Amino acid sequence: MPDTLATIAPARPRRPRIAWRFGILALVVVIAAVGVLTWDVRGAPGSRGFGIAVNLRVVSVATIALVACCQAVATVLFHTATANRILTPSIMGFDALYVVMQTALVFFFGSAALSATDGLLKVVVQSVLMVGFATLLYGWLFAGRRGNLHIMLLVGVVLGVGFGSLSTVMQRLLTPSDFDILSARLFGNLSNSDPDYLPWGALVVAGVLLLVWRARHRLDVLALGRETSLNLGLAYRREVIGVLVLVAVLISVSTTMVGPMTFFGFIVATLAYQLSGSSQHRVVLPFAVLLGMATLLVGYFVLRHVFYAAGMLSIIIEFAGGLFFLVYLLRKGSL
Repeated sequence: MPDTLATIAPARPRRPRIAWRFGILALVVVIAAVGVLTWDVRGAPGSRGFGIAVNLRVVSVATIALVACCQAVATVLFHTATANRILTPSIMGFDALYVVMQTALVFFFGSAALSATDGLLKVVVQSVLMVGFATLLYGWLFAGRRGNLHIMLLVGVVLGVGFGSLSTVMQRLLTPSDFDILSARLFGNLSNSDPDYLPWGALVVAGVLLLVWRARHRLDVLALGRETSLNLGLAYRREVIGVLVLVAVLISVSTTMVGPMTFFGFIVATLAYQLSGSSQHRVVLPFAVLLGMATLLVGYFVLRHVFYAAGMLSIIIEFAGGLFFLVYLLRKGSL
């Protein structure tokens, strides 16, 4: 009888294993951050030259942490809202909207307008436009009785393709010099961030993360699907719209700071599901954030101090992410 009870009893949660994995990830993040800050810095620790060099590198580390939080949390939330772990926030056309705004600026005012308009006001305007676009789209498509998530995703894909086509037409009419300058802005680059944007971006992201953490239990219910959420008393439509607006805010902050990063969030979120072994957001979200920070910090350190090509980090991540996405998609299709 004891053997039978032991057989049918639920397995104990693997908390020690999860804690070990979480601790290892946190250690990797700390070591990589210290390496980025102090590696190959001339001058003794505590000297004026050492302090100046470290302060300059703090901007890169802070930008990496902010982008990792935005991309990781936004992708996990998008998967929760859509009940589909293959989709990414870029499918809604956020990246395409950013590209068409930058392209239109160069097309109508020239490449000098990019540097002339750089500043906090431009970042705020771009973020407001992206969030406003998402809010209007979600509210309009969910307002009617026939509104549903699948129609919203389809409209997002169509708008993304339309924005991309409009950007391509304008780019073909640019001069070669303007096109080169624009292309450099359209690639995600952690070195493009301005330290003046960091406090404002960090404040916005901190507010969003606080809202997400307070709603983590509702997110667990939302992940069960529409019918189950409604049966459990959750206001499904309102929760989905709220989650998607938060996704738009996070993606807008990340994109306006360093440029588009299409597949990075997908890699981080997928690995977080596997390593955490849990579907609870209180576990998955911290894992995703640490994985994002570890990936960017280690990649930045290796490319900057080993291959001396720090600007290639986002290109390599997007290339690897695209391959990872195709392999994951083909593997799912064969099961």
